[in-house]
Amino acid sequence: MSSRLSRRDFLKRTSVIGVGVILASCGGGGAQPAAPAAKEGEAPKEAAPAAAAVVLQQWYHEYGEKGTQEAVFRIADEYNNMQDKVKVEVTWNPGDYRSKLYSALAAGTGPDCYEDQVTIDKVANKQVVSLDDLYEGVEDDFNPTDLDAVTIKGTKYGIRMIVDFGLLCTRNSMLEEAGLKHPETWDEMVENAKALTTGRRKGLFLGNDGGIHSMWQPITYTAGVNFLTEEDPEMTLKFNQPETVLAWDKLRAINNDMDVLLLGAPTDWWDPAAFIQGQTAMQWIGFWEVPGLLDGVGEDFTISALPPMNGVDNPRPATWRRGWVALVNDGEHVPEAKAYTKWQWIENTDWQNEWNTGYGFHVPPRKSAGESNAKLSKMPAQAGVDAVNKYGLNYGVLWTSGMQTAIEDSLTEIIKNGGDVAAGVQAAYDKCNEQLAENVAEFNKL
Repeated sequence: MSSRLSRRDFLKRTSVIGVGVILASCGGGGAQPAAPAAKEGEAPKEAAPAAAAVVLQQWYHEYGEKGTQEAVFRIADEYNNMQDKVKVEVTWNPGDYRSKLYSALAAGTGPDCYEDQVTIDKVANKQVVSLDDLYEGVEDDFNPTDLDAVTIKGTKYGIRMIVDFGLLCTRNSMLEEAGLKHPETWDEMVENAKALTTGRRKGLFLGNDGGIHSMWQPITYTAGVNFLTEEDPEMTLKFNQPETVLAWDKLRAINNDMDVLLLGAPTDWWDPAAFIQGQTAMQWIGFWEVPGLLDGVGEDFTISALPPMNGVDNPRPATWRRGWVALVNDGEHVPEAKAYTKWQWIENTDWQNEWNTGYGFHVPPRKSAGESNAKLSKMPAQAGVDAVNKYGLNYGVLWTSGMQTAIEDSLTEIIKNGGDVAAGVQAAYDKCNEQLAENVAEFNKL
């Protein structure tokens, strides 16, 4: 949906201006005295020059969806054209965006507005500012998980721009032909995968690494385990549990059955090509690819959260919930940068809907925006929205990418090298705890 100023809105605004002029001319009940004329031979005073517009620098990483680059330049131009106090200049950053961004922030030459994640080091180094005031009156319109991801010690430093998540996708016609239905548990999914593996077609695709990268988070959630609960005042890791051992062992087991999982596909799990081409009957896939699935197979698919784990006390369907966050640098133009950020990511719901569903499917973080989005209000997209809103989880700001690496390294040892599962869980837990201790120490200094 376009966020350009409509002709009707333009007429409304200009009519208000016109009324203001009329009221000004009628004020005081009579004509206002004329301004004194310049004396003979005296040059009229020149009007003071208008103040130069504040220039804001805004950075984006390179999105893969066609049309996104043009869109971010266009929305900045729209803001530039609706007022004359600020000019937004956009930089589109192909390649290693984060390295370039972090170098610029450290050097004091970073952008005024940028996208990334809220982290403790950004707060400590004054690379973000509080955006609490931007949420006034609308905080309840955001999912608590999205708020937790931008909050440190009660202060919100960012605004979620998009909500991304993964889903289990099954090919309806293939399951119906085999007399099967969309699986409701992990074990049922595995049995379906075995039954659906025939000839060149594999039953399930979790990624070319067997699900190490795609599954480490959601499979643990399905066993009723979370990694880090920041509501806990002790801020402790939670995943060294027997349920984690069971879940990781289930992932090892399906990898040992080489005839069931698709491995070595031309593209990885986040791309629908293998599913569309019939190389697999079931696939873990990103919600952003729903438009591609609709183009490729029509409505011949069902999507859901990852089914709950068998053999645990508190199983649950699961997916992760994350996405890019809008941040404001603690620079010389903070008021102007905050005003632009508020307009773009709080007020302008037309733009938020366009950004989230105009170039691929994501869920707008503002609940009201998503509920008004026609593309997300019908199946199968609605099933994905329901899944992430009910089951989407995420680790908080104390989590680090190094912790994820430690977990993936342990899963690699278990799945590829036959390592002991319980020992692998403990090894990952110990490494994550070391990093958490460092992060908590920095957290406590804030």
